[in-house]
Amino acid sequence: MNQSSAQILLQSLEKKNVLLDQMISLNSEQEVILKREEFDMDAFDEAINRQSACLEELDKLDHGFEAVYDRVREELMQNKERYRTEIAGMKEQIQQITDKIVTINAGNMRNKMLAENQFKRKQLAIGSGISKNKAASNYYNSMNNLNYVSPQFYDSKK
Repeated sequence: MNQSSAQILLQSLEKKNVLLDQMISLNSEQEVILKREEFDMDAFDEAINRQSACLEELDKLDHGFEAVYDRVREELMQNKERYRTEIAGMKEQIQQITDKIVTINAGNMRNKMLAENQFKRKQLAIGSGISKNKAASNYYNSMNNLNYVSPQFYDSKK
């Protein structure tokens, strides 16, 4: 193994760190959208799509990192002193990644609760809209039948 493989691993972790920063930012953006009184479904959907793209990119980085690491693991273990700076950098990046993942998971849980509350409010608004429509329809039908006088001298027997 040469220095470039260790550098590739380190760069992969750095890219993952940058993507996790983007995901934290997207979580914050979703939280702002979910806290608004007037819920913007299009903006929320767009934020979800961007977060999904980040997740796909993270998945690619993880697979690439694992493939390179599997190839060079033995060399890294046998020559720890030679790759000391790269290993130290990787440990630091992994610690930052772990912290960011915890932050993202907490944000996701918060956003999930906010989304559930937002959807419950919408559901209640839709339900009250339906009942208001039904009440308006009943009132309209009652008012239409108000001036209708049924025949008084009609013999219903035959």
